[in-house]
Amino acid sequence: MSAITTATVSAARKIERSAWERLVPGRHPFLNADFFSILEEHETAGPACGWQACHVAAWDDDDTVLGIAPSYLKSNSHGDFIRDWAWADAYKQLGKRYYPKLLTGLPHTPAKGPRLLSGSDAIRNKLIEACKAVVEVNRLSSWHIAMPADDEIPLLQAHGLLVSHNVQFQWQDRAYGDFDGFLASFASERRRKVKAERRKVRESGLSIEVRHGDEIEPAEWPALHALYASTFDKFGNYAAFSADCFADLAASLGGRMVLFIAYDKGSPVAISICFRSDTTLYGRYWGCSGNYHSLHFELCFYQGIAYCLREGLTTFEPGAGGEHKLARGFAPTIVRSCHWIADERMRQLIGQHLLRQEPAVQAYAEEAASHLPFKAEASPPTSKPEV
Repeated sequence: MSAITTATVSAARKIERSAWERLVPGRHPFLNADFFSILEEHETAGPACGWQACHVAAWDDDDTVLGIAPSYLKSNSHGDFIRDWAWADAYKQLGKRYYPKLLTGLPHTPAKGPRLLSGSDAIRNKLIEACKAVVEVNRLSSWHIAMPADDEIPLLQAHGLLVSHNVQFQWQDRAYGDFDGFLASFASERRRKVKAERRKVRESGLSIEVRHGDEIEPAEWPALHALYASTFDKFGNYAAFSADCFADLAASLGGRMVLFIAYDKGSPVAISICFRSDTTLYGRYWGCSGNYHSLHFELCFYQGIAYCLREGLTTFEPGAGGEHKLARGFAPTIVRSCHWIADERMRQLIGQHLLRQEPAVQAYAEEAASHLPFKAEASPPTSKPEV
C-alpha cells in the first residue's frame, strides 16, 4: 500500500463529491456531501450553535480520498445525542475543561450508521489514530463517535474507546405485506386502539399528502418551517434548521426527503419531516399549529409505517426517546456510542460508570418490550446490537 496521509478538513464541500458517493453506498440521506455542506453553510452545524467542522480524511499518494470520519469540534452537547451532560458537569466540578470536544457523527440526527467511511480496516485504523491525534494536539477532553455501525465498534474498542448504551424505539418489517397485515399482528385491544386513532384523523376533515423533497416548491417552506419551529418554541428549545436550509436539503436530496403533511382547507396545519435511504426511513421533525386528536401518531408513526410497506423499506427509526412508540409497534433497540477520554483517571471513572449502566439499559429494554402490542406469538425480541 502507498503512503497514507491524514488531515482535518474545515468544510464538507472541500472533500470532492465523488469521494462521498464512493465511500457511502445506498443513497444514504445523511452521509453525503450535500447534507453536511448545507447544514454547515446555513450555520445549522456552524460555530454559532456550537459546531465547527473538523472532518478527518485519509488520502493516498495520488490524492485519492480513501476514508472520511465526518467530525466536528463541539463547544456544547446540543444536537449530538451523546448524552454526556453529566460528564461535562463532573469535569467542571473537578476544575477540568470538557469543551470543546471532538464528535464524529451526524448533526442534529440520532441515526445509527457508518462513521469511519472506508471499506478497509487499515484505513479505518488510520482514521481512528488521526482522530485521537486531533484530541491530543488540540488538548481536547474527549472524542465521541455517535451511534456507529455495529461492525465498527470492535475496532474502536480495540483502540481503547469506551462504549455507552442507550435505547431507541424502532420498527422492523416482519413480512407484514401492508398496514392491515401489520395490525393483524397486534392483540385485539391494541389493534382497536390504533384503528380508533386513525379513524379520528379521517373524521377530522383533514387531508394528508405524502410528498418528497423535490415535490415541494421553495415558496412553501416558510409555512412548513413555521410548523416545525412551533414544536421547539413550545418547549423553549432552539430550532436549528431554517426554512432556507430545509429548502436546500429538499432540492438536493429530492426523493431522500419525505414529508407527511396534513392540510385543513388547503392550508398546512401539521408536518412530519423524514428522510430515507434504500432500506430505512428516518423520522426527524414534527410540528402542528392546532390540537388535532391523534394527528401526531398518524403523521409521525402510521403514515411512516405505511410508506415503508409500500416502498419496501425494512426499518423505520422515528428518532430519539418516546415510550409512547411502544404501543404503536416500535420495539426497544439497543444503540451504542463510543468514547475516547483523554485523561486517564477520568477515562477510568467514566468507564466504571458505563459498565454499571449497561445491564440497567438492557433490563430497561427487556421490560419495555413486555409492553409491545403484538400477540404473544408475534412479539419480536428486544433488538440487541451485533457483536
